[in-house]
Amino acid sequence: MYKINEIAGIIGAERHGCADGVVNWLLIDSRSLCFAEETLFFALKTHRNDGHRYVDELYRRGVRNFVVADLPKNVATMADANFLVVDDVLKALQTLAAHHRGRFDIPVIAITGSNGKTTVKEWLYQLLSPDFNVCRSPRSYNSQVGVPLSVWLMSGHNDVAIIEAGISQPGEMQNLESIVRPTIGILTNVGEAHQENFLSYDIKCAEKMSLFAQCESVVLNFKDETVVRGSVNIPDSAKRVVWTKQGREMMLGDEQPPALSLVVRDIDKSEDSATVKFSLKGEIGQYTIPFIDDASIENSITCFLACLVVAGKSAGVR
Repeated sequence: MYKINEIAGIIGAERHGCADGVVNWLLIDSRSLCFAEETLFFALKTHRNDGHRYVDELYRRGVRNFVVADLPKNVATMADANFLVVDDVLKALQTLAAHHRGRFDIPVIAITGSNGKTTVKEWLYQLLSPDFNVCRSPRSYNSQVGVPLSVWLMSGHNDVAIIEAGISQPGEMQNLESIVRPTIGILTNVGEAHQENFLSYDIKCAEKMSLFAQCESVVLNFKDETVVRGSVNIPDSAKRVVWTKQGREMMLGDEQPPALSLVVRDIDKSEDSATVKFSLKGEIGQYTIPFIDDASIENSITCFLACLVVAGKSAGVR
């Protein structure tokens, strides 16, 4: 919970209005309004729409706190409203979320990649929630707007947060990293999504890995040669937790050996399930999942390693 004058200071806004206000909810879409009195509306401008068009409607529906780039022409008729005027409404949203993130000292998992982000996030939530109070990104909230809204959901009740982060343009990931500041990173894969905006897969991979600038551990698929090459962009202080397939152990490298490496020895598929057989720290193990497609199998391996990192059980395998 934040007071409106506190938020004005955080985002460097010029405040118009003197009414008291308490904010628990952030809103960017008027159709999603639930708790008007505790909502702060960010009037975002995009190439398709302008949030300033909905200020009057939201005021009539009970919203009294707004972040805007321009005051409404009829501001005099809204004496009990607070308007926080900023140069860049999106930047204000991101700044507020980054400040909120700084209030918590818990493991924060950031997931990026071309495919599988949402699946890994949801599977990790299901795997971790029996033992931890987990905050996670809603749906596929992984954009420059979605990430700050996801971070805002973190609370003092949480033990772990799982935030999904996606990019479509160069330079975007560094911005998201400054908001999320993850302690554990996960790269699912590097595929063709948004490739038209990057000169090569290697460049896109390096951009994605900039999300891991402050991570203590990073989970990687070393079956992907692009990921192996891109791993040089991860800080030396971060522990590499990687997996690969048997016969490709040379991909693990010698210059920066991983802190933990899983080798997939075999995958047995039946009509409706797959059993993954692996070796980890000199021990043999296996698990079975109710999926047989390659993407689900790879996502399950990523989730398995991530759970070991979160739970601190990387010393052994069951």
